[in-house]
Amino acid sequence: MKTIYLDCGMGAAGDMLTAALIELLPDPEDMVKRLNELTLPGIVFKRERIMRSGFTGTHMRVFIHGDEEGAEKEHEHSHRHNHTAPGDIEKLIRSLPVSDKVKDDATAVYDLLAQAESTVHGRPVTDIHFHEVGTLDAVADITAVCMIIEALSPDAVYASPVHVGSGYVRCSHGMLPVPAPATAELLKGIPIYGGSVQGELCTPTGAALLKHFVNSFGDMPQFSIEKTGYGLGMKDFDRLNCVRAFLGSTAERQDTICLLSCNVDDMTAEEIAFATETILAAGARDVYTVPLGMKKNRPGTMICVICDPDRSEEMASLIFRHTSTVGIRRLLTGRYVLDRFETVTETKYGPVRVKHSSGYGADREKTEYEDLARIAREQGKSIVEIRRELGSEG
Repeated sequence: MKTIYLDCGMGAAGDMLTAALIELLPDPEDMVKRLNELTLPGIVFKRERIMRSGFTGTHMRVFIHGDEEGAEKEHEHSHRHNHTAPGDIEKLIRSLPVSDKVKDDATAVYDLLAQAESTVHGRPVTDIHFHEVGTLDAVADITAVCMIIEALSPDAVYASPVHVGSGYVRCSHGMLPVPAPATAELLKGIPIYGGSVQGELCTPTGAALLKHFVNSFGDMPQFSIEKTGYGLGMKDFDRLNCVRAFLGSTAERQDTICLLSCNVDDMTAEEIAFATETILAAGARDVYTVPLGMKKNRPGTMICVICDPDRSEEMASLIFRHTSTVGIRRLLTGRYVLDRFETVTETKYGPVRVKHSSGYGADREKTEYEDLARIAREQGKSIVEIRRELGSEG
């Protein structure tokens, strides 16, 4: 399985992600040529190989009508360009000569930015103007990353916890603490940390790109590295200022999930059933219960919730709300996963979905239960009979 791992030990910014990822391509200069053929007004991309702390990497320079953004581009809080409404940005993206996938990805990243700005400023999304990240260079960075990801076509993208820096950053609203409010909003559910590095290491654009493309955050998975890309920033710190991107492959699919569990001995069966149904409907991967014996010989129940790591806080809140527990255990664990996809088969009863899974020597398929149940009710037959009929059709 083709895998990208992003080392965000010095944060993430749009230009640094672009620079790191472009090094993973067979022909980086061809991508630069493609970027310069876009109809972004006055935008010119230039890939430059530079050295920092004894290491050589790529710095992506973006010129707007001949002027380079320079240091302003590093923190993306310049007030240099006119305010831009979300609708105008979407029109610009939709007009670009790129695939629908790139357009959809770029638009989705800006939707995340718009939602974050809306939340921190307490205004509807329709009233938001991107004075922070709506400039042409940010559009360039986002489009570039989306195009490179499409070209690399990874099966999975993972990333380390994100170093956000510390101190304050100057923007149009004055001096704001790091991470800036919009960045902090975008990084909800993502593991982050600060440190001794003074400055803003993760920008709003970098945070939005990570949130959109990264499947999970944690330690580097076990995989065979084929290429490494260094996306260098222009600021000097006491350590190498870069985003590292690793391209490799795993023999089979692996990922990280979160297991939340708690024990209760004072809830009724109805209350437990309602809690598990509510948590599952809210987006948990799975919810199950285990009977157990507790202190004072009381019969109890262990409630277990499996969820994506970036949704663990949300799921924990639901557990506290709908159960009587006063404590929840949290365990991040790796798992082996079969590759899965879904097809639709036309039958005499109409379209039926079929789930396929394979990997680790296994190869299986299963008809979607909800479709079987619907047909069984309509035909007045058992699920076994319908499954047998559909099986004979294949």
